[in-house]
Amino acid sequence: MGVLSRVLEAAGLATVGLSLVRRQAENTKAPRFLNVEFPLGRPLGRPDDVAFQTDVLRRALALLERTDVPVLVDHPEVIEDETGVVASCALPPRHDPNLHPAVDEAQGLRAAYNRQLEASGGRTAVGRVAGPDGIGGLILKFAAIADGASLDDVDLDASGVRAAGQDVRAYYEEAGLALSDHVPAARQIETWFYTQTRTGPIIRAASAALADAGVDRSTWYYMLPGTQA
Repeated sequence: MGVLSRVLEAAGLATVGLSLVRRQAENTKAPRFLNVEFPLGRPLGRPDDVAFQTDVLRRALALLERTDVPVLVDHPEVIEDETGVVASCALPPRHDPNLHPAVDEAQGLRAAYNRQLEASGGRTAVGRVAGPDGIGGLILKFAAIADGASLDDVDLDASGVRAAGQDVRAYYEEAGLALSDHVPAARQIETWFYTQTRTGPIIRAASAALADAGVDRSTWYYMLPGTQA
């Protein structure tokens, strides 16, 4: 972003950006950055807090008047992520004892996923490899990998297995938002997925199995976020 900002500035366009990692902002030396010590993925701060988010934008846009560039200003408030705190999302009871427990769990979350999909105006992060109807099939692939199957055995390549993991996680996290009675703090639903559901530990076990099998690190390492590795 810093390089692009300098290009635009050279063409006569004033720019301003939001930085979530101060050291990166210092290194890129973009003309104007407002550094925000907020959780990654939440550059405007608190979800659904219009006043707070508006204040962040106003502070950033105010930097457009500065000509003593490069300018790097810190937002006065710090918001910590809460990876260690589990979101309160009640999981549905099992419906079909003949299904794999994780698949049964995922199917039970479908109504919650659909509610969140409607609430978001149809926006979803599910669909890199499969849509919501295919989540159960992806879970079975990860369960097989955790039990020793290779990527070839489950018809996934390195990029596919990472994308499949992102689909499953997104499905659960979006359903979790509908199950929570408030917007959870950053990474609370992530921790809920990996510690409280049946599927999260399967993804973790699949990543470990690939590592133990000697698969390239770039394949299995990025199946989990850094906070859960």
